[in-house]
Amino acid sequence: MRYHNVIYSAVYAAAIFGGVRAEDESSTESSTTTSTAIEKPTFSPLALKAPFFEQFTDDWDSRWTPSKAKKDDPKTEEDWAYVGEWAVEEPNTFKGIEQDKGLVVKNPAAHHAISAKFPKKIDNKGKTLVAQYEVKLQNGLECGGAYMKLLQDNKKLHAEEFSNSSPYIVMFGPDKCGMTNKVHFIIRHKNPKTGEYEEKHLKSPPSAKTDKLTNLYTLIVNPDQSFQIRINGDAIKNGTLLEDFDPPFNPPKEIEDPKDEKPADWVDESQIADPEAKKPEDWDEDAPFEIPDEEAEKPADWLDDEPESIPDPEAEKPEDWDDEEDGDWIPPSVPNPKCQEASGCGKWERPTKRNSDYKGKWSAPLIDNPAYKGIWKPRMIKNPAFFEDKTPANLEPMGAIGFEIWTMQNDIMFDNIYIGHSVEDAEKIKAATFDIKKPIEKAEEEASKPKPSEDEKPAGDIPFTSDPVTYVKNKVNLFVALFKLNPTEAVKAVPEVAGALGVTLLAVVLGVLGVFSGGAAPAQARDAAKKAADKAKEVKDAATDAAASGAEKVQSEVNKRTTRSSAGTSE
Repeated sequence: MRYHNVIYSAVYAAAIFGGVRAEDESSTESSTTTSTAIEKPTFSPLALKAPFFEQFTDDWDSRWTPSKAKKDDPKTEEDWAYVGEWAVEEPNTFKGIEQDKGLVVKNPAAHHAISAKFPKKIDNKGKTLVAQYEVKLQNGLECGGAYMKLLQDNKKLHAEEFSNSSPYIVMFGPDKCGMTNKVHFIIRHKNPKTGEYEEKHLKSPPSAKTDKLTNLYTLIVNPDQSFQIRINGDAIKNGTLLEDFDPPFNPPKEIEDPKDEKPADWVDESQIADPEAKKPEDWDEDAPFEIPDEEAEKPADWLDDEPESIPDPEAEKPEDWDDEEDGDWIPPSVPNPKCQEASGCGKWERPTKRNSDYKGKWSAPLIDNPAYKGIWKPRMIKNPAFFEDKTPANLEPMGAIGFEIWTMQNDIMFDNIYIGHSVEDAEKIKAATFDIKKPIEKAEEEASKPKPSEDEKPAGDIPFTSDPVTYVKNKVNLFVALFKLNPTEAVKAVPEVAGALGVTLLAVVLGVLGVFSGGAAPAQARDAAKKAADKAKEVKDAATDAAASGAEKVQSEVNKRTTRSSAGTSE
């Protein structure tokens, strides 16, 4: 603490002559500085020829049609109409590009459906299928979907009747509710033998992004049956259609015979009780599990004649108590205070202990069953429904895209939708749109975070004019704590202390702190310290008294700075 006092005195003196002025200059500079708004580019449509590319320009409603159908739900008799409204507008949260509009879900807790026909059907037989679009959850996502459906091309594709029962080929995109959070990838696959369709689900789908920034989802299905899911350009999931879906695209060649039954004499118990085993003569099945501890002795202060509870001496009979109608009044019982002061009251009984002779009920040991035939399984037969589709990536033709969702959050935005065959085109779209807006959105998000108020300032940020003693105390404690770990970092982190001390007083600190290496401060350093201490003699005692509590207040600041320093060094 002695070297703390020296530093307190010097810093306080220096603060009087220079610190206040520096702080005033800093305040003036801060007050005259105005925040600069983040500059944003202006939207310009991207000229790109593709099977389908949507940026929701002014003529968007000529391509997209909201559904007027009712939702088909066999689990309930209630009719669910697609009453959710759609709009095309700029984002209201963390805008990245000026005048950049997207398709927005407007109503919370509502069913929404909208679709757009492709200029001509998309057939990816022998080609790569690429589906990419942006999702912006402006209010986050607690429960709801934000996935797209690539609809089957057929003559019954009526946009106003688009619903959950409309046949689709691919379903892709984020879905979250409660603990469920995943990016759907489902293919509706036709059985060539039966003609029936079955949904094939990706076994281990990746998790969706649920922040309020724009996120880019990309699905790539290749002719070699491999696929890749990207989020924001990063490959999150790689796999193959032939191995990573449930149920699998191809059924098993053999199945269990549904007509086969287990024989009546089939023995499937692998072990049985040994019929030749006999209970030992000394086996006592009646021996108790616990017995009284004969070695226990009654405590000397045990009160045999005292009851465990006594009538409450402070209880009084209620005024409205009628002995003739209510009977004799008996005060309630309370624990006997004498028993609480002693080991116990009443009749003493020996405690029990585990009976070493206890063995329990005897049973014969198990042995391998000589008649055991194993676990019975029905015989395998050829699967009559077997087929082999070696190219499930050759999807059926798709004629439209649709969003058919229910969500508890509104203002979900979709934009820059690409459906085609070119990974390169998808990457060009990403570079011209997502890569530009995402960093701006991040900057907007960072700028929107609340700044700490004056009342929430860390201890080390208290102005000198508000509390001179605390100001000096906090700065010195921080400097000393950092100095012990890294002298150079201490000078960089708290330059006002280093500047106040000057070259001479730094030598004093080095000498005083030299106790860590067994050294002692030189006489010249002691003289310099004495002069500095005399210069601030009036406040020395006050600063010293505040030192102990100040260390705790700046501990978090010390940890923050030293951690940052260590991280920078490791890099």
